[in-house]
Amino acid sequence: MTETKYGEVSNDFETKTKTCSKTEEKAECYNKLSKRQIKKLKKKEKWLSLLSEKRMKQKKKLKLRRQEAKEKNIKLGPTRKELKNCKMSTSNCKIKVALDFSFDHLMSQKDIAKCISQVLRCYSNNRRSQDPLQFYVVNFNGQSQQEMEKHNGYRKWDVNFYEKGYLDLFEKESLVYLTSDSHNVIETLEENKVYIIGALVDHNSQKGLCYKTAVEQGISHGQLPLNKHIDMKSRKVLAINHVFEILLHVGNGLPWKEAFLKVLPQRKGAVVKEPINIHSLGEI
Repeated sequence: MTETKYGEVSNDFETKTKTCSKTEEKAECYNKLSKRQIKKLKKKEKWLSLLSEKRMKQKKKLKLRRQEAKEKNIKLGPTRKELKNCKMSTSNCKIKVALDFSFDHLMSQKDIAKCISQVLRCYSNNRRSQDPLQFYVVNFNGQSQQEMEKHNGYRKWDVNFYEKGYLDLFEKESLVYLTSDSHNVIETLEENKVYIIGALVDHNSQKGLCYKTAVEQGISHGQLPLNKHIDMKSRKVLAINHVFEILLHVGNGLPWKEAFLKVLPQRKGAVVKEPINIHSLGEI
């Protein structure tokens, strides 16, 4: 096993498959691999093929949508080409959000894959924003990093990936760990703060972990003002990408209530809290 310039580990299997795809016929390539490696390679090839097919369908659908909008004089917002110029470095939004990947050892491989899937949604939402958040991914090593390697070119994304932790990258006083277990309610996002989201999928078995982490490390913690604005029929633990997208909308000037309603899926039963009219309560 060898160390790459990014600190990742590349094994003999990856080296062989890359060489095969460039210089040898596929049949000859398979002869050099074990049955397990061949199975893994075929699975990867199928995944890449489906991904390519999916992207082609999305492009055709978007092209048709824009064509229809043009005919009806409907503005769809910035084009994909225009959004490519919207970088974190030029964004008017300076709110910093960091995903903390220090919980790999507490998740199954299936949950790690789900976690990475949610990170992809965070990145997708951020790059589609005209004023993206300052997006950090920290403590990024181990199994999560290996899972992310399936997504070619992720190192070129407009995201700050670090193997180091947030305590090594930011001032301790600037850190705010987001957790629904905190008694502190965040009303305003501040540019001099770093809002940390725990990259953890299975919250049921690790209840209170993010809060405990913040307390043990002596850093600030807080929860989004969900209870103040929204009634929920289901549990109030939100997915990583939902928290990120809410912060993105609020960072771009949307009120909390509107951000919650825009992001939270209907299945969670999110409804606006109605203000209590004291005159309608009557005598007790």
